[in-house]
Order: sequence, then structure tokens, then C-alpha cells
Amino acid sequence: MSPHQRPWTGGQVTERARCVLAPNPGHMTLEGTNTWVVRAPDGDRSVVIDPGPLDEGHLAAVLAAAGHVAAVLVTHRHHDHTEGAAAFAAMASCVVRAADPEQCIGAEPLDDGEVVSVAGVGLEVVATPGHTTDSVCLLLPADRQLFTGDTVLGRGTAVVTHPDGTLATYLASLDRLRGLVASGPVTGLLPGHGPPVTDAGAVLEHYVTHRLERLEQVRAALAAGDTTAREVVARVYADIDEVLWPAAEMSVAAQLDYLERGRPAPR
Repeated sequence: MSPHQRPWTGGQVTERARCVLAPNPGHMTLEGTNTWVVRAPDGDRSVVIDPGPLDEGHLAAVLAAAGHVAAVLVTHRHHDHTEGAAAFAAMASCVVRAADPEQCIGAEPLDDGEVVSVAGVGLEVVATPGHTTDSVCLLLPADRQLFTGDTVLGRGTAVVTHPDGTLATYLASLDRLRGLVASGPVTGLLPGHGPPVTDAGAVLEHYVTHRLERLEQVRAALAAGDTTAREVVARVYADIDEVLWPAAEMSVAAQLDYLERGRPAPR
């Protein structure tokens, strides 16, 4: 984090979206997992997005902020977003829905294009595989915001968690999100980690540019004689903290897979 950036602490972000920040900060989670509570100003029920870790204090804080919960929605299967889902669902007497059927409790999986409507709030499911195969974003048209899970973060860039995630699907998902911004429904992003993104278009352009630059760096590393993901990481990511190298290795593995399949460079 830049010394000029304020730490993200959560709180009310839009008229309908409030973040309860989980106490699990780290290199991969930034200040912690963002658990989002979505509720209409005059609504009597809430939707909770990504309950986060199995932390009693955090789950109690989410329930206090949410009140009567109609459903939990999960953006993807990673534990820092889902570990507390079953316990929270029991506390709130609600269902859990996700694209991955194994994450669902008492309800059907989420479908691309489906609108989840609760007490005056509609959330449209946007399938965005790439970070993981089951990644989804959730569009809140009333506030022109998109909950992005780990597809786009509030700071830095996301990891393609190969072999679950793939670069081809991730690039296609970024292109889909760029289309939502260009056509007007989205102006801001509410990520799974880090602060809200107010200029969605600029950040998505940066994400695509970053991926293409990394892809060229990987090509150059292969031309220089590197043969494994670890060797490529040591060359291409030499300027970052080695604690992040395992995550970088997953993204490089995704890039190597992309190149091995002969994918053309995206425009």
C-alpha cells in the first residue's frame, strides 16, 4: 500500500451497499475480506455477499448490520470468502447460493443472467470465470455498482488460480465487464478485497493491459531459456516480495497454458 493511501476499513459505500470488513488481513486478502450487505433503504430484508472467514465476531457483526437476511450469495469458492457461510446461514436462518453447487445450502445454484430480487433490491448474476471456474460478479443496477469478488480487486491485480482458473476465460470475463461499463450499467466496482473502485473503466483497462504485458514478459522469459513457471516467476516477478511468488506462479502457469494452446494475443 502506498503511504498516501488510507487503509480501507469498510462501512456504508452506496445507498444500498455496506461493507463489513473481515479480520483476516494478509498479502492476498489486503485489509481483509469484504463482506457486503445489500439492502434497500426501506427494505425489511438483506442480501449478504461473501460471509468471509469462520470468525464468530465477524459473523455476528455481519448479522447485526444485515438484520433479517433473505440469502447469502457467494462470488467464488475460495475459503476466505466462504468459510463462514454455513455458520452464518445457520445464524441467520437463510439459504446460500453460489455458481458452484457444492457451496449452496438449501437453494439452487446461481445462473448467469438471473436476477436475485429481495425486498426492492435486484442483483443480476454475471458469470465471470477466470480467477476460478465458478467466479461470478453481481450487478446492482440501482446503484450502478458491480460486486466483483476476486475478479477485480480494489488495489493491485487479481490472480488467475491455475488450474482452476484459466487466462482465456479471465480475459473474456474482463472484456465482458468492460462492455458493462461501456454500455452504462456500471460505473463503480465493489471488490472482494480492498477499497471500492470509482473509475471502473480505467481499472478494467489497466487489468487488460497488465495481463497483456505479463504475457509478453512470459514469452520473453521462455525465449531466454526458462522452462518452468517457477523459473519464469524468478525472472518476471523479481521485483516483488517472494512471499507473493506462489500466487504469481499460479498466474504464470495460466499464461504458459494459454501460450501452449496457441492462443493469439487479445486485442
